Amino acid sequence: MRLRNISGSREAIAESPYVIHEPEKYKGNWKQLFGNDYPVRIEIGMGKGRFIMDLARKNPEINYLGIEKYSSVLLRGIQKMELDPMPNLYFIRMEAEEIVDVFGRGEIDRIYLNFSDPWPKDRHAKRRLPSREFLSRYNEILKKDGIIEFKTDNHDLFQFALDELEPAGWHLEQMTEDLHHNAEMMEGNVMTEYEEKFSAMGNPIYKYVIAR
Repeated sequence: MRLRNISGSREAIAESPYVIHEPEKYKGNWKQLFGNDYPVRIEIGMGKGRFIMDLARKNPEINYLGIEKYSSVLLRGIQKMELDPMPNLYFIRMEAEEIVDVFGRGEIDRIYLNFSDPWPKDRHAKRRLPSREFLSRYNEILKKDGIIEFKTDNHDLFQFALDELEPAGWHLEQMTEDLHHNAEMMEGNVMTEYEEKFSAMGNPIYKYVIAR
């Protein structure tokens, strides 16, 4: 379970040079922030930051933005960045629903969704990050040939995500219901904290790669 209340977390975030505090000002101009023309990729729901920090470290020719709404969780990522700063990575504290206000049309090269909140009640379906409502938002900000990578240990959420593709106008590029036993899709795989935990318990990890 994610920690949501750590004293001083909001103050620490407000003072951090690794957090973009008014991201809407960069809409359409994120490459200006990074000072280069490299692709920009985002992780929505970055948690404590392990996944996106590992990606940024391995791929200095790509720019990354980690999005997280919980201050206490984002604080963990900031603390890691203070120990190992990277010029191609920044964080944003915001609600995922706001992404179209922050990123311009076709500005993002790739989107990562990792172990997202399943929102199990039917009335909350549109809040799920792989829902058709969110796929419509991703369609606006993702470049024409961009892709989305989604990983989860939740079978019901994964099935829901698959069912949403056709109505939303997306299609599968790759899919597996047992990532860690799929040699092709495991090549170059970067794990999250949750992925390491659940796979160590023997739980299958579901993954898809989708495009329009």
